Amino acid sequence: MTVTTVDQPASGRPAPAGGDDTGPAPAPGSGPAAAGGWGERLRRVGLAIVAVVLVCAVWELYKLVGSPHGGRLLGVPVLPRNDDTSMPHIWSVLAQLGHKEVNTADSQTVGVAVLKGIWFTLRVALVGLVAGVVVGVLLAVLMARLKLVERGLLPYIIASQTVPLIALAPLVAGWGGKLKVGTLEWADWMTVSLIAAYLAFFPVAIGMLRGLQSPGANAVELMRSYAASWWQTLLRLRLPASVPFLLPALRLAAASAVIGAIVAEISTGTAGGVGRLIIAYSQSATSDATKLYDAVLGAAVTGLLVAGLISLVELALGARRARPARPGGGRGALTSKTQKVRT
Repeated sequence: MTVTTVDQPASGRPAPAGGDDTGPAPAPGSGPAAAGGWGERLRRVGLAIVAVVLVCAVWELYKLVGSPHGGRLLGVPVLPRNDDTSMPHIWSVLAQLGHKEVNTADSQTVGVAVLKGIWFTLRVALVGLVAGVVVGVLLAVLMARLKLVERGLLPYIIASQTVPLIALAPLVAGWGGKLKVGTLEWADWMTVSLIAAYLAFFPVAIGMLRGLQSPGANAVELMRSYAASWWQTLLRLRLPASVPFLLPALRLAAASAVIGAIVAEISTGTAGGVGRLIIAYSQSATSDATKLYDAVLGAAVTGLLVAGLISLVELALGARRARPARPGGGRGALTSKTQKVRT
């Protein structure tokens, strides 16, 4: 009986000739791929800026050539009015940010009020987003573990998104107002965060479930051949495979959390957020709509901030996935396989 030892990579391919002349692995974040990634991000930012400029240009062009009474087709209004009360100039909306909310000496400016509203809504939306992501991931893992739970729970998860928020938010506020655990009482912002989480968990649960179920039968069978438990398979195979599905779900969840927070603020009248500003400024929209547009602009900025945070999460996950293996271990390490050859 003769035993021979062959050194080859973990992938099963033979080691390249020349031993260790392949050189060190490139550092994370360097190389053509990283340069291409940054170029793609800069291109997206440039396209976003161009899109904003085009929207402003079309807005002002319609202000110039449109009708103050709007456009009609067969007696049906199809185009909005372009008068200043309906469509103020872009520079008028921006200039209003420096004006006071009311004509009093101690009144704050509209810009300060919008910034405070953005800060409030951003915080409650992030709380709801985190809660929704946690609930969505746990539900996805549970459904991936037990097929019976998936068949019984998934239809109700889908049906939950058909409930109108404008009716649900006051009910949640009423239920929460009666809750008290020790010295902890239900605050108004908790209702807003709960509604945000209610919208955010759905895309995460669906996307994560799809990702956990994405590994093929061969990969799962390979883990079983290594006597890996279900939890080991989850950590080593299913969770890494679910990342490409989770990232788009996080983007949808972030947008849903902001929408849910603003709708909840409008429905419940929660003070301090962008939704409350929309209610307050809409009362004077018939005479001056610039403040209302400023509040809507604040809602858009809130959404962009949350989307930016999700982009940072994507960068962190992408850098972790692209991290090269350490010498002596990992994916690219050499392993010794002993083959028994009968003589």
